Amino acid sequence: MNAPDSLAPVDYRTDPSQYRHWKLSFDGAVATLAADFSEDGGIRPGYKLKLNSYDLGVDIELHDALNRIRFEHPEVRTVVVTSLKDRVFCSGANIFMLGLSSHAWKVNFCKFTNETRNGIEDSSKHNGLKFVAALNGACAGGGYELALACDEIVLVDDRSSAVSLPEVPLLGVLPGTGGLTRVTDKRHVRHDLADIFCTTSEGVRGKKAVEWRLVDSIAKPQQFAAHVRERAEALAAQSNRPADAKGVSLPRVERTESADGLAYTWVNVAIDRSKRTATLTVKAPTGAQPADMAGIEALGAAWWPLQMTRELDDAILNLRTNQLDIGTWLLKTEGDAAAVLAADALLLAHQDHWLAREVLGLMRRTLARLDVSSRSLFALVEEGSCFAGSLAELAFCADRAYMLALPDSPDTAPRITLGEMNLGHLPMVNGQSRLQRRFYEETEPMEAVRRAVGQPLDADAALALGLVTSAPDDIDWADEVRIAIEERAAMSPDALTGLEANLRFAQKENMLTRIFGRLTAWQNWIFIRPNAVGEKGALKVYGKGDKAAFDFNRV
Repeated sequence: MNAPDSLAPVDYRTDPSQYRHWKLSFDGAVATLAADFSEDGGIRPGYKLKLNSYDLGVDIELHDALNRIRFEHPEVRTVVVTSLKDRVFCSGANIFMLGLSSHAWKVNFCKFTNETRNGIEDSSKHNGLKFVAALNGACAGGGYELALACDEIVLVDDRSSAVSLPEVPLLGVLPGTGGLTRVTDKRHVRHDLADIFCTTSEGVRGKKAVEWRLVDSIAKPQQFAAHVRERAEALAAQSNRPADAKGVSLPRVERTESADGLAYTWVNVAIDRSKRTATLTVKAPTGAQPADMAGIEALGAAWWPLQMTRELDDAILNLRTNQLDIGTWLLKTEGDAAAVLAADALLLAHQDHWLAREVLGLMRRTLARLDVSSRSLFALVEEGSCFAGSLAELAFCADRAYMLALPDSPDTAPRITLGEMNLGHLPMVNGQSRLQRRFYEETEPMEAVRRAVGQPLDADAALALGLVTSAPDDIDWADEVRIAIEERAAMSPDALTGLEANLRFAQKENMLTRIFGRLTAWQNWIFIRPNAVGEKGALKVYGKGDKAAFDFNRV
């Protein structure tokens, strides 16, 4: 597919043989993910990644490395995140990259970075994979935000290394990949101390960093490595990841690209540029499926839930970054609902097995990408659909769901079938299932949903339960869907993004919804203000010897 500008489209697929920025090593239950960012390895021209400053390409590798640890190395219980550069852990997002980037690029970069950090915490919470940030040098901005995502932070006590969030005083922006929120919600730094911390550029080091709860412990340079290993082994002892399991290799996600589409094995993307829509069709498994964990392990990455989810994840990322003007995504499914439910049942029957648990985690994180994608999501339940179990979550992700009613052809009418997977196994980032979000956790509709599990529901039944938005019959279907899509395409994308972000997390807030909702909204606004990106904005003049010129009116 064509990129929205003259530069090559971004490809999120990579593997360790292509890494330019991370070194991955293994020692029993402990893996080390070491930052050694190539200065000349920027994903776009015009800047150098000095002092382990990062751009989207660095985070693409980080995302890939985390998935390889999850799936290929089940023996790993703790990941130590550190740096190979002397006296520098990470100086954060590359400022010159941000200064050169379009608004959309900055927003997509921050969103993907957020999701990768959130994935670290998700693996710690659900999958027993723990993380230690071993800060062997200065740690600033986005570097500290990476550390904040870890379970523990160890800072070298060398009288100079400090942690800092200097975005406000230096750049006129915010610590936008969760820094502000994690400092308060996760680290419980007192708000007045957090105010000082986030408005000074020099940071906090040594004993004060521990006292302010910015790090968990400090160690002198001579004891640093031993202390980090001690903390990594202590966290590993809390994990239930297996010591002797065989990992699953993750091959390259294969796809066929055309001018207006992407074709995978289980996912298809078709773009209609005149209507500014992308139709994402997810297919049910076909053929003989495994009956037990031995069969699943034999299939490895080709097992339908794993392969399908990897393909869907790649499609979402590709569309978000490379197709900015395609504002409405139409979500469809295709195939045998019974096959989807059987795959779900096998997955849940073995959810205590490390591989099944990791697949559930990948499904959970991929669906969460849809929840926070700034695109209108319409689900279309048509003949041949298989919105059942895990694939029904696509309909519940959507801003609206339209279901075809065929009262004169009941044998071919589409159905929605709820399964156990819809009752909390794939929660949103706020901890709610999408059905709980849909019905505000009210007792009566939730009980009705539970009673309907396993029943193929036609349009009338699904509409009565509140599972779909509208159920036009075959006479009205084409016109009603067409009008809804055309009306959506005519509205302001900016206003729709704000609308959708507010409605999709309508009831329960937590740290992650605050990061994506409150913090990201403010950051996006600040990113387009002259104080940040005007001719004399802080991002534009950084490193040039000029002083930023601020408009001091409060807005």
